[in-house]
Amino acid sequence: MFHSFGHKMLLGLGVAISCALPLSAKEFRIAAGDGAGGAQDLMGQAFVAALERESGGKHTGKIFLNSQLGSEEDTVSAASLGTLDFSILAANNLAPFSPEMGLLALPYMMLSLEDAEKLTQGPVGDRLSERTIENAGVRVIAWSYTGFRVLTNSKRPVTNVDDLEGLKIRVPKNEVMIETYRSWGINPTPMAWSEVFPALQQGVVDGQDLPYASIAAARFQEVQKYATELRYLFLIEPLVMSESIFQSLSDAEQQQIIAAGKKASAASAKLLQETEARAKEELVAAGMEITQPAEDEREFIERATTTVWPKFVDSIGGKEVLNEALSAIGRDPFDE
Repeated sequence: MFHSFGHKMLLGLGVAISCALPLSAKEFRIAAGDGAGGAQDLMGQAFVAALERESGGKHTGKIFLNSQLGSEEDTVSAASLGTLDFSILAANNLAPFSPEMGLLALPYMMLSLEDAEKLTQGPVGDRLSERTIENAGVRVIAWSYTGFRVLTNSKRPVTNVDDLEGLKIRVPKNEVMIETYRSWGINPTPMAWSEVFPALQQGVVDGQDLPYASIAAARFQEVQKYATELRYLFLIEPLVMSESIFQSLSDAEQQQIIAAGKKASAASAKLLQETEARAKEELVAAGMEITQPAEDEREFIERATTTVWPKFVDSIGGKEVLNEALSAIGRDPFDE
């Protein structure tokens, strides 16, 4: 459902995929952790379609889904070495290679899609990309707006911090996210994406958090009963390219890739609103119970921001960097 829907939307955005490519076409390899129809897949489709148009059919790309080319962390290493062209991955999985990217993983940093677009498409996003080139040897080509991570579990509804007690929750191997759950009183279980479904199925962990579209694409409704809209982290998944491969291209080819990335970012923002609503409907139809946190998330927000932000402000570049980002989205400055 999601795959066909996403494809139709992309056609509607004017980035139709070319049916016939010249023999000289270069096919870039694009790694993705998601399955078919997930946000990473849709970003990949949008980018490939835009690249074909920008290059007049000279260049295209092939998307390798479901971590076929390795974990998200593995693909960063491969792209850095120049053995992989592109990867689409969560910003929090880039943070171990480029700590400043951790800004986008701070809990409750972004409160809306508009916040996410302002941060990534302005001076803050430009600096994050520059630092990622320096630190990790990869260049951010596009930003995928995947939506707020939603907590799911198989045990009970979660409406307040106390309801988390005793739940085993999977998180990516990311210190900011680990510390966020610790601020709520539990020790989460770091785990690679490829291991999550069987771990949920076998009861190794009780729950996890992902945006609605990714939850539906991964069929987690088959092993998860309850969802809570914590909205503590707006998931941004950049499309990154090996800097060494980027530099090996002609100026014209580089500009084609940059232009295709901008179009893919715009497509992602539009697709998010449609795919999120449709995914939520699909999950509810499959029997998932969705609840809202009590009292507008105040306890979740207070614990996370007062505990986690001070621990990581230095690693993302300092208070000045954080306050520049907060100012860009009209928020009050951070004051420890």
